[in-house]
Amino acid sequence: MPGGCLRLAFARVNQETNALSPVLTTLADFRATHWLEGPQLLAACGRKHMEVQGMFRNAELSGFVQELHKLGHAHDLAHGHTGVAVVPLVSAWAVPSGPLTGACLQGIIDAILTQLRAAEPVDGLYLSLHGAMGVQGVADPEAEILRQIRAVIGSLLPIVVSYDLHASVSRPVVEQVQAIVAYATNPHRDHARTGALSARILLGLCRKTLQPTMAWRSLPMLMGGGTTLDFLPPMLAIFQRLRHWERQGKIVSGSVLMCHPWNAHPETGWNVLIVTNGDQALAERLADEVAEQCWKVRHELPPAFHTPEDAIALAKAARLARKLGVVVLADASDVVSAGAPGENTALIEALLAHGRELVSYVPLRDPGVVAALWPEPLGSQHEVTIGGKLDVARGKPLTLQVKIHEKRQSHGVGRMVVLVHEQVHIVVVEGPALAIRPAFFSNAGLNPWRADVIVVKNFFPFRMFFAAIARLTLYVKSSGVTDFDAAHLLDFAGAVHPRDEVTEWRTADRRRRLDPDS
Repeated sequence: MPGGCLRLAFARVNQETNALSPVLTTLADFRATHWLEGPQLLAACGRKHMEVQGMFRNAELSGFVQELHKLGHAHDLAHGHTGVAVVPLVSAWAVPSGPLTGACLQGIIDAILTQLRAAEPVDGLYLSLHGAMGVQGVADPEAEILRQIRAVIGSLLPIVVSYDLHASVSRPVVEQVQAIVAYATNPHRDHARTGALSARILLGLCRKTLQPTMAWRSLPMLMGGGTTLDFLPPMLAIFQRLRHWERQGKIVSGSVLMCHPWNAHPETGWNVLIVTNGDQALAERLADEVAEQCWKVRHELPPAFHTPEDAIALAKAARLARKLGVVVLADASDVVSAGAPGENTALIEALLAHGRELVSYVPLRDPGVVAALWPEPLGSQHEVTIGGKLDVARGKPLTLQVKIHEKRQSHGVGRMVVLVHEQVHIVVVEGPALAIRPAFFSNAGLNPWRADVIVVKNFFPFRMFFAAIARLTLYVKSSGVTDFDAAHLLDFAGAVHPRDEVTEWRTADRRRRLDPDS
């Protein structure tokens, strides 16, 4: 827009849903974790501010805003434009859990639309979405968000979307946007990069210096790629290839989305997205090549996990690891960051039976116990029953005699009560038991360095944050909604690997992309 100021709006809706969890997500969950609007959101995206309190200093929206400030200034000086104005709408983020209520989704959309109408006119929109969100009564939540936004801004205004690496991609979303980009790391550590890339694409669209052309492939596979870490084989070669093409300028963006297998979307699976500058044929060819490369690693499944008893035996034998730091047990059956309730008592029971001599810290969600014990004095003794209340069908209650060791409050978690039985310290919280960082335990009044064993309810990101203290990490399977085979209970549109025998991917891909009703 020569001589004019571009107004580029941005918003976020982020929650990863586990369709097997009975713990519904409400608007209150978003507001308790992260909810910012208008000027407050813009301020949080500044370099010296915390974009998402307790989680990220600079994530996608900071990357988007700061990149536009940099690019807009440089471009405007060269071409005589008056500037680029960033227009903050709403940022809503909730901890992974069960499906959103329909009222929750509509409340978020209404908030975005209110801000959008107040900000009009805008020249483009950036949406940071997760891509694996589930909502009661809504088959494709991301498509519904876009549909309602399009009803306000029209069909021509450019929209760029960024996704989590574990998103699913659907035809209704692809048809409503000009480009989709995704994280390129697992564990995710390129949030700001993803937002900055989205800014460059959106600005190029509005300046007409970039003509994004996107190709998409969808594979009927829930698992594959070994550990799925971007810096280890077999996924290393695939991600390296995409980054090489980006550095060459061959493509604008290349994404492999390895799906959240507990998502109830009928077309859940791996996806490949290639964005080029005006070369649809190249995008199609490269998307095909990368899809083939992904399909070839489908049989490389995640490694088997330890039983609680075996993991504790290994922790007891790891004396040097415990002397120099801690042994971390990742409860792979109750991964809160993948939507599990966080109330699995299997590891607590095993530690009491086989690891009494180990000083152990274990997180657990039980709002009822927190409420009952909050008025009680420190040091008091109580009989409590923990677990088995949020997921009655799968949870196993455990009754213990405990002493109240500490009581604290923490953002996003709420009230925390530390209960001690012998040397097992149970951090009972009323909110999500998202123990990804050592700070979760220090916020509860515990010193992580004084533990022998720390239990986390997370697959990958904790490894970055525990790097300074963890000397041995063991993954443990008991039984829960984040067991890999638990996803086999969901209804998918057709056969999916590895639940079913699938010999080729192209038939499902054609149905998903070209004729979803066939």
